[in-house]
Amino acid sequence: MSNLDNQLEFAKTLAHAAGEIMQRHFNNTTAHYKSDNTPVTLADTEINQLVIDRVRATYPTHGIYGEEASFDQENSTLWVCDPLDGTSSFARGIPVAVFSIALVIDGEPQLGVIYDPWTDRLYSAIKDQGAYLNDQSIQVSKHILKSREAVIGYDYSPTMPFNTLRAAHELNQKTRFSGLGSFVHGSALVASGKSVAYIASGNRPYDIAAAKVIVEEAGGRVTDLHGNPQRYDRDIRGAVVSSGVVHDEIITIIKKELK
Repeated sequence: MSNLDNQLEFAKTLAHAAGEIMQRHFNNTTAHYKSDNTPVTLADTEINQLVIDRVRATYPTHGIYGEEASFDQENSTLWVCDPLDGTSSFARGIPVAVFSIALVIDGEPQLGVIYDPWTDRLYSAIKDQGAYLNDQSIQVSKHILKSREAVIGYDYSPTMPFNTLRAAHELNQKTRFSGLGSFVHGSALVASGKSVAYIASGNRPYDIAAAKVIVEEAGGRVTDLHGNPQRYDRDIRGAVVSSGVVHDEIITIIKKELK
């Protein structure tokens, strides 16, 4: 096995361990709020620490960039992790939260894993090797925006740095919208062809890093809100995660409204 193959297996093992922690705390947890007014639970911090401990034990020369805690964040080789994306729903007993981790080298995700423990769906990809859901190859949707089957995922709150509400309203005239309360989970659904796009208005790289490689390996496209590439080892400029077919049309509307 290559290094990336071994590292993918490591990430999958981490994902299953994170899923067990989520399930153990589910329906038995409360959230408190951080200084940026975003929620956090014991499960978030426990999973983040698990990632730090296991990465440091297995790959001591790598860094970790996690939502709740990091280690050697300036390292050129980083494990970028959202330990539990969808905390607000999780704390309310709504099972949509997922675990996400990507190996990012010089700002570019090389592999990614997203795990939904509620349905035991594990999305994974290595750059240039295709995308998989529970080891079965997946592809993005080919529907256009005006197709009856097309759905765009979207979540927004006033704490997010990019105001995409007007763009979302205009896009909603063309297609249906569906909010999950989890950027990561919504992006995974793009990779598996369940929706055509997901719009992220935040600036946190751990929301998108794993989705970047999984969606692109499934045939899709991931850029910032202006259609440009970006690094995933630092703050991002929002994101449009799409099938590729609808990407330019969405970007055109967002750019117009962001002005």
